Amino acid sequence: MSFSKKTIRDINLDGKTVLMRVDFNVPLDKGVIADDYRIQQALPTINYLLERKVRLVLCSHLGRPEGKANNDDSLFPVAKRLGELLGNDKVNFVKDCVGPLVVKAVKAMAPGDVVLLENVRFHAEEEANDDNFAQQLVADTGAEVFVQDAFGVVHHGAVSVSELPKYLPGVAGLLLEKEVDTITRVMQDPERPLVAVVGGAKISDKIDILTKFIDIADIVAVGGAMANTFLLADGIDVAKSLVEHNDVSIAKDILEKARAKAKQGNFVFYIPQDAVVAHAIDKTKPTRIVDWSAHVISAIENYPKRPPHSASTIADDEMILDIGPFSASFIAGTLQLAKTVVWNGSLGVAEQTGLQGPVGPYAHGTHVVMEAILGERGNKPFSLVGGGDTVSFIQSQGLTPYFNHVSTGGGASLELMAGRSLPGVEALLDKTENEVQ
Repeated sequence: MSFSKKTIRDINLDGKTVLMRVDFNVPLDKGVIADDYRIQQALPTINYLLERKVRLVLCSHLGRPEGKANNDDSLFPVAKRLGELLGNDKVNFVKDCVGPLVVKAVKAMAPGDVVLLENVRFHAEEEANDDNFAQQLVADTGAEVFVQDAFGVVHHGAVSVSELPKYLPGVAGLLLEKEVDTITRVMQDPERPLVAVVGGAKISDKIDILTKFIDIADIVAVGGAMANTFLLADGIDVAKSLVEHNDVSIAKDILEKARAKAKQGNFVFYIPQDAVVAHAIDKTKPTRIVDWSAHVISAIENYPKRPPHSASTIADDEMILDIGPFSASFIAGTLQLAKTVVWNGSLGVAEQTGLQGPVGPYAHGTHVVMEAILGERGNKPFSLVGGGDTVSFIQSQGLTPYFNHVSTGGGASLELMAGRSLPGVEALLDKTENEVQ
């Protein structure tokens, strides 16, 4: 299924004033950008537009300022970094997104200039879908065309997401087109076998995507805190591990559906067989492996004696913080058969730094699976990575370029995978629709 909306390639943009929604919601540490991946992903669209000598006005959000301006959520550092990436000093930062400052800045623009407006969420009207705010953005920027390239927010309704195309011809940028095309292709016509590795904390956030993968994938492997709820639903005592008790019944339903399909053959729904546990999320605390199903690790560790009961049970004061080495190896093994893998959600508390080496005490399972996805065990499947914590993790490892597609949108990618419509995409012109002049 090809992208059905008009893109910047489908309309005449030469010399026009273009208002472009980007997703520059980057991590900041005391005003310093910790990772500029989202800025870099916007560059192909920006450069395409600048080649057509447009006057380019960019708008974005940053953080959750809840309608109040503050220095911590200012896009000023982003304007500086964007200028560096474009190799020029023509990125003019405006300290508001509407009003006289914007009008003045746009009137001073020459073809090929770039203006970045201040955080649109400094105005409460942005997330209130205020029509007057939308009209003011259009009027003050003098925009003739709207370009949507912020895939990370297209699942939300907001003025700069779904309202602006009511007042301007709205088309997609190259990033948005790439995201939708890639994710849709993987979900509708993947090269098989298709393996889905799903982690994260809450089943409630991923009911639809888990159900979808049970329908379309060959193997579904579950990890992260979400797996604890499945384990509890399957009769495993997870002690003080993070569990969504209200979701246990949902987990039972999902397990029942998955196991019914597995009985039909050629499908595996995998939940962990062992785990790394500790008394607290603390890099100074000792860890141990609990092996409640496979009994391989405990048998080897205790030979020639029989494993003690504690080797297969989680103590009352312990919690699961990572999948165990047997589970990680099993998932990595399935990836040797895969042609396509979708990875969403880390498999443990992977963000916790360690005292020894670059791999944290609860990130070993995630690392083993990640290395298998990247082909370090032989097979290298096509890899689609989505979800905020997963993307943040691989970015922290400097490994983003080695995956086939790393999505810039967590919630948006989940919504698209589940087959839901995206308001920010639906609002754009169809391929068959005439451009409004």
